[in-house]
Amino acid sequence: MTANWAVFAAVEPALAKVAEDRFGAFTHHVLATVRKDGSPRTTGIEVRFLGGELWLGMMPGSLKALDLRRDPRFALQANPGEGTGMGGGDVRIAGRAVEVVDEAAKAAYVKEVEPPEPFHLFRTELTEVVRTYVEDDTYLVAQVWKPGEPVRTLKRT
Repeated sequence: MTANWAVFAAVEPALAKVAEDRFGAFTHHVLATVRKDGSPRTTGIEVRFLGGELWLGMMPGSLKALDLRRDPRFALQANPGEGTGMGGGDVRIAGRAVEVVDEAAKAAYVKEVEPPEPFHLFRTELTEVVRTYVEDDTYLVAQVWKPGEPVRTLKRT
């Protein structure tokens, strides 16, 4: 089961806001894709939250775009920032990336973002959103959301 960003934000608005704020705090994040041989590939990426979608834009012919065309599974981690404080916690998103080939949809994205052209554009279908943070300098807290399920909160010392 998957869901787009709008569905996630509708059912878990507080967690969605934290995630958007974490990704909005820095420009560059880390995307993991699956290489042809099945091993992981990590690369830097910029992301956008627009029109109820989480978008991934990439340079033409980039290895990460070719990976996603072959195997749409991805994991995305927000840039944790300087130091170890991770203000707002650490946010990771997993799912499937669907390449946008509709020219009207790409034109709407270009109007908002003004990316260098040409480019690959993928919208995401989420399978999991995870936030981890330290509470009261005592507990490691993980909030885990999956489509169709409420957020699970796990604490450990």
